[in-house]
Amino acid sequence: MDIRLAQRIAQLPPYLFAEIDRAKKEVRARGVDLIDLGIGDPDTPTFPHIVRKMQEAAENPAYHRYPSYEGLPAFRQSVARWYRSRFGVALDPDTEVVSLIGSKEGIAHISLAFTDPGDVNLVPSPGYPVYNIGTLFAGGTPYFLPLTRESGFLPDLDAIPNDVAKRAKLLFLNYPNNPTAAVAGREFYERVVAFARRHNVIVCHDAAYSEIYFGGPPMSFLEVDGAKDVGIEFHSLSKTYNMTGWRIGFAVGNAGVIGGLGKIKTNVDSGLFEAIQIAGIEALEGDQAPQAALREMYRARRDVLIGGLRSAGFDVVAPEATFYVWIPVPAPHTSSAFAKLLLEKVGVVATPGNGFGEAGEGYVRMTLCLPEGRLQEAVERIRGAKLF
Repeated sequence: MDIRLAQRIAQLPPYLFAEIDRAKKEVRARGVDLIDLGIGDPDTPTFPHIVRKMQEAAENPAYHRYPSYEGLPAFRQSVARWYRSRFGVALDPDTEVVSLIGSKEGIAHISLAFTDPGDVNLVPSPGYPVYNIGTLFAGGTPYFLPLTRESGFLPDLDAIPNDVAKRAKLLFLNYPNNPTAAVAGREFYERVVAFARRHNVIVCHDAAYSEIYFGGPPMSFLEVDGAKDVGIEFHSLSKTYNMTGWRIGFAVGNAGVIGGLGKIKTNVDSGLFEAIQIAGIEALEGDQAPQAALREMYRARRDVLIGGLRSAGFDVVAPEATFYVWIPVPAPHTSSAFAKLLLEKVGVVATPGNGFGEAGEGYVRMTLCLPEGRLQEAVERIRGAKLF
């Protein structure tokens, strides 16, 4: 039988983290003790009070049936209360909130709701690969917005050609940013709202890392006047509450955009297990002290990794948020060549920056998702190897 992939699959680049997993397996097979700073997956467990609530809810037969497509009303109301408390943003839980099976699911599906073949989506580079992949699945054309150190890793919206802006349907943004760890402020978001109004573009802001910060709390895009008129914000409980495996997130904002995303969801999934949504309510409304402790843990890890890398000669900026460190690679190495060198020579896994887009060339990304001792060992291996 001649089995051929659909063109939409054949045109996709290899998924970055799947490629890294294959390389890690090969090195591990040689008996190397790998220190994996590649994928951003919290290494500490979900907070105990959330787990207990899930255990209790899972035993309730009321939650064993099909859930609602849009999300349990109580969960959406909880999201709205959290947004009011955290950001001062008012949301209608019935029309401006939708539950997601992790924010990745919503990000992947939003293009199907609004992007027709031939339309353009504005995609940051470097950026989370799903912005590009979702665009390609919908038959759209990505137009990449380079994020550079000189610009504070913010896109230059004025540099977008007018003919491109006219064809654009979606503008993807992500702050605090993966992979660069950059943070955006009010002035930038105000420019985004003005751009979106001028060109009739839907803003899709990914705020999954808003609660992992080391200075002042990052703001929501929706805090800016007019933001809800032009876009939505994706959020997740994955990083905030160590719930990556639970697959629970939400999108909030413009009712028309939320409704369009909801129409896709009613046709492709049957909603999010309601017991998980009950646990999500506990996360949002329960004890927040563990979250503050989590930030302090990442701060300590950040300082270990940054201090060690600087002592090894790297010109690296300490992140203000996220659990990522964006590291310029030493000349004359490329991103991929240096990541390979780290993997094979010292057994340290880093993600090559060009895997997040062409503008990520010249960097590797490391995460803070390992204990301080392992981070210290990683930098000692790097220092000892004298890689440059």
